[in-house]
Amino acid sequence: MDWRKRGGRFAVSDLRWAIKKIHDTILKVHYLPLMRIPTKTADVYACVEVEQNVAIPMRDGVKLYANIYKPKAAGTFPVVLTRLPYGKDEYYCFMPAIGTYWAKKGYICVVQDVRGKWNSEGEWYPLVHEAEDGYDTLNWIVNQAWCNGNIGMFGVSYFGYTQWAVAPLNHPNLKCIAPGTITTDIYKWMYTNGAFRMQTAATWIYSMNSKTQRNYFPLNYWHLPLITMDDEAGVDYDYYNDVITHQSRHRFWDRLKIDEKYRQITIPVLHWGGWYDNFVKFTIDDWLQVREHAPARQNQWLVIGPIDHAWSTESTRRIGKLDIGEHGCHWIWDLHQQFFDYWLKGIDNGFSETPRVNIFVLGDNTWRYEHEWPLARTQYTQYYFHSNGSANTVHGDGVLDTDKPKDESSDRYIYDPNHPITISLETDCCKLAKELKDRTSVEQRTDVLVYTTSELEEDMEITGPLSVTLYAASSARDTDFTATLVDVFPDGYTHMIQEGIVRARYRNADRDVSLIEPGKIYKYAIDLWATSYVAKKGHKIRVEISSSNFNRYDRNPNTGNVFGMDTELVKATQTIYHDANRPSHISLPIIPR
Repeated sequence: MDWRKRGGRFAVSDLRWAIKKIHDTILKVHYLPLMRIPTKTADVYACVEVEQNVAIPMRDGVKLYANIYKPKAAGTFPVVLTRLPYGKDEYYCFMPAIGTYWAKKGYICVVQDVRGKWNSEGEWYPLVHEAEDGYDTLNWIVNQAWCNGNIGMFGVSYFGYTQWAVAPLNHPNLKCIAPGTITTDIYKWMYTNGAFRMQTAATWIYSMNSKTQRNYFPLNYWHLPLITMDDEAGVDYDYYNDVITHQSRHRFWDRLKIDEKYRQITIPVLHWGGWYDNFVKFTIDDWLQVREHAPARQNQWLVIGPIDHAWSTESTRRIGKLDIGEHGCHWIWDLHQQFFDYWLKGIDNGFSETPRVNIFVLGDNTWRYEHEWPLARTQYTQYYFHSNGSANTVHGDGVLDTDKPKDESSDRYIYDPNHPITISLETDCCKLAKELKDRTSVEQRTDVLVYTTSELEEDMEITGPLSVTLYAASSARDTDFTATLVDVFPDGYTHMIQEGIVRARYRNADRDVSLIEPGKIYKYAIDLWATSYVAKKGHKIRVEISSSNFNRYDRNPNTGNVFGMDTELVKATQTIYHDANRPSHISLPIIPR
């Protein structure tokens, strides 16, 4: 390798070049297996032709560039469109393989770089241009000789949002969309109950600040104040600063909200995601809201599978230690083809008759159709926290059962933001299934309360929304409380089922912000999102309560100061109550077996 030494030292640009080469090699090894896209249906066309860097003009004169994959045959075809900021030619998005796949199935596939990214002109500012640019792109496509007038859209994450952005505009030729692993509410992408989604949001924002894709020097997540974390990394990025200075609901976020436009959704939508995806709650919420409000409410499908954001189960076939068998990610492609064949080609493949919910039941490792969410047969069961005041660590006296507490001592721990729980630093939340860690190290900490059931006498299916009700006091004016639902295997392995967080000042709503009074007891609702998980006979169910989950979320400095500006961190004494008047508990959605 030519390191291009200069004067006995490496130039910064050379080091960046070297790191990029290593990074690219790792990406190839990781992503190339995913480019082998399987299907149950034979290819219609063997030959495919590709037009590269085709200019598509927007209403303001800016040109966005696309690659167009076509069957090598005469005639017109339905079109599937995706619009992404990650590079239409980059192998880690495997768009050449996907474009070829769709062309072989008898579709035109259009893959477009969004405004300001890669080959496309204009200024890159995330999200704000996607509605109008998407509409203009649809206009251009429908006027091409090869388009038969039927267009669908597909894509995940940001290019799931590009679908949602344009859908309420009701372009007459957009017949359906299939957004995966994303939310219609960008505020929720950046903040969860007031806590900054540092690993998801900060990392993504920083990596996307250039014309192309990534910076190769990592952020220092420990840096304070948060507002200058981008500067410390060598990049002063306006979008990062805008996100940090808008922690609460504000018109800055409202302009991007699609969830207030559900009544304008008039097309079928395939909502899909994974139980270990960091957007799973929002995928479910979007389906619920569109089902309730949209004119197209009957044509909404929800599919949640055994995947994370990076689809890492395709290579591992497991989630943590949990073996999921042969289910991986291949189902995604067959699902999309059935959906598009029905709505864009008019093929009577029975898709419209399938139940509107399809979930993968972890532990049983089977797919199961349902007719609603949450399931009508759910038995919501409260499991209460108990102890004699010493639930700290797995060696404490914390108990979890269905008996309501009576007179019990409260539990106490000290949350020190200088020493937060850091298991997330070892776990890329986009690859959560692959990198999920045994939580034994967490449960050895004295700032973690541990409540555990006795061994299960039979399998327990937990399918539905999860929530913890916590009665707590803090010595601080603001702090965080976290909760984690855990499956304890007979050999001691501790498997995270789901987790959640609430920031005290946002305990009521993301617009209703108020600090807490030190020493006063408040009731907190901690949303642990949702799951479909079977804990096996002989296992135990456990709940961990603490106050940090770094770097999945930022550290609460406990000061109550303006968010993002703190350079000081203070300790907080946290008291958790579980007695007759303050029965802290977790609500589990139990499905009769």
